[in-house]
Amino acid sequence: MEMNQYLEVFIEESKEHLQSCNEKLLELEKNPTDLSIVNEIFRSAHTLKGMSATMGYEDLANLTHQMENVLDAIRNEKLTVTAEILDVVFASVDDLEEMVFSIAEGGDGKKDVSKVVEMLKQIENGETETADTNTAIAPQHLMQSIGSYDDYENAVIQQSKEQGFAPYELTITLRTDCLLKAARVFMVFEILEQAGEVIKSVPSVELLEEEKFDHEFTVAIVTKESSEDLKNKVMKVSEIEDVIVRLIDLDHVLTPVVSELSTGEQHETPEKQEVEQVKEEVKTATKQVAATSSKTIRVNIERLDILMNLFEELVIDRGRLEQISRDLNNSELNETVERMSRISGDLQNIILNMRMVPVETVFNRFPRMIRQLAKDLNKKIHLDIVGAETELDRTVIDEIGDPLVHLLRNAIDHGIEMPEERVRNGKSEEGHVVLSAYHSGNHVFIEIEDDGAGINRDRVLKKALDRGVVTEQLAATLTDKQVYELIFSSGFSTADKISDISGRGVGLDVVKSTIESLGGTVSVDAKEGKGSLFSIQLPLTLSIISVMLVELRNEKYAIPLSSIIETAVIKKEDILQAHNQKVIDFRGKIVPLVFLSEIFEVPYAIENDDFVSLIIVRKGEKMAALVVDSFIGQQEIVLKSLGNYLNSVFAISGATILGDGQVALIVDCNALIK
Repeated sequence: MEMNQYLEVFIEESKEHLQSCNEKLLELEKNPTDLSIVNEIFRSAHTLKGMSATMGYEDLANLTHQMENVLDAIRNEKLTVTAEILDVVFASVDDLEEMVFSIAEGGDGKKDVSKVVEMLKQIENGETETADTNTAIAPQHLMQSIGSYDDYENAVIQQSKEQGFAPYELTITLRTDCLLKAARVFMVFEILEQAGEVIKSVPSVELLEEEKFDHEFTVAIVTKESSEDLKNKVMKVSEIEDVIVRLIDLDHVLTPVVSELSTGEQHETPEKQEVEQVKEEVKTATKQVAATSSKTIRVNIERLDILMNLFEELVIDRGRLEQISRDLNNSELNETVERMSRISGDLQNIILNMRMVPVETVFNRFPRMIRQLAKDLNKKIHLDIVGAETELDRTVIDEIGDPLVHLLRNAIDHGIEMPEERVRNGKSEEGHVVLSAYHSGNHVFIEIEDDGAGINRDRVLKKALDRGVVTEQLAATLTDKQVYELIFSSGFSTADKISDISGRGVGLDVVKSTIESLGGTVSVDAKEGKGSLFSIQLPLTLSIISVMLVELRNEKYAIPLSSIIETAVIKKEDILQAHNQKVIDFRGKIVPLVFLSEIFEVPYAIENDDFVSLIIVRKGEKMAALVVDSFIGQQEIVLKSLGNYLNSVFAISGATILGDGQVALIVDCNALIK
């Protein structure tokens, strides 16, 4: 079977299972006696093992198989959860993630996992030697059961039943002294293929041919022969120690048909209980999967991008139609265009919502990262996540991960103090970091707050003066918040020694530029000895935005509404002069004027006008008044990039096509305000 078509599904589902393992392991660390959590981790590992073996990724399958053995020993209360065991299991998940990401990037998913596998085996062997031998036999067989099938295999099983075939799983055990395992596997498959159709094997056929399995393998087959006949035929192959046949029922729950071991002894009661437990688990999992799959569908993000691009073209044509409708002033045309505008507006909302992803997809990886950092730094840190269900456009989600990682590492490395220092300062030993997200208007705010040492104002100011970031005169006028904002300057750092983890200020200029490239802003506030608060403001979406269209002579420009406070028309004589800069008095604040005609080199003479049209814009706490010829009005436009050749044009973030076919440049207000 061609596996490439399933590769994308395998990668996505593997990432989900690994994320679930990480989350549940963190829960288990807090509640080590809760076996229900272990069962959930076991199910994720079991599914991942099956998928990996089916896809032929042997290192993944081997590591998950060994991890599964340890988890099985824990849930059967043969092992107790300790910090040492959890560290090894966490390390296993790290290796699994590395292999899955390697596969996602086009690699072969291979990695030397022998060290971790050996550690897991030591954990398992250290406790299971004293366990009762009889009760240990059945779970191994159960673990070799396939357990789950994809849609194609489900269809084969279903259709075979309707046509009078019976679907079975055979767990075949070779003798431990078997020399040619691959030859025995070949003979078994030859017998089974004559008896019916083989639909799946665990491990995969490739692994079996290469003898990369212990002494057991499981085969799923549909046949018209009885289970007894199947068993007898397979047992005729030399060096086969045992064959257990199970019937696959409609819910894929495995019912033992031949329950006798090769020695003739009956299964003990604990094994029957284990079978019933597995039945219930598989039933529950099957119901959950069925319930989920009926409500959701996986769609490749590239398809949504194509859909978005097509709709953007529709928005441009909608603007053109509205322009024609206004020019012709035909009542029927006006009515049709208005209706089309309403429908396309609804369609726009649906498409934008389809692209929205909860920020928890980014937030979920942070608890594990914080745990590891805390251990590395010998600090005690508690992370609270608030508002993880808040949604953002997929394009924004893809970009904010790295800035957030940097800010969190900063907070932990240089924000939160060592436990003994915190106690000396009258704080609790455990530092608190709060990562929160919430909606406000057309923006999403993400905040990272810590109760650490805060930022030393004098130290920041001294470093800024040494680096020439600010002058002595300017430094005397800066507020505390403005001083803290200086840490976002390029190459700025207050750290005496730069660590591998972070340095408060190292690379924060990169964080700022990344956020601003997304049309957002980042700010910081702090109280020395009390903690810091980093706040990121991001637009909900990047592609379709509301703007104010303005004119400069014969040229049209678009200014994003998210940056505008208000528009105004003032008399020419209201313009004041201060420090060689034209300013206005705006509600008691001195706001500098920015003449767009000068910035964009458009011929313009203010002396010829009695009135001046202004757009007051804001970036953080700073404001500016943009001088324009006239206002055209508010409009929704499609943001198009200027391409690679024009990516460094000052104060222009992109362009759009208007209803009359003209191109309007989109003004980047952040670049204009310094």
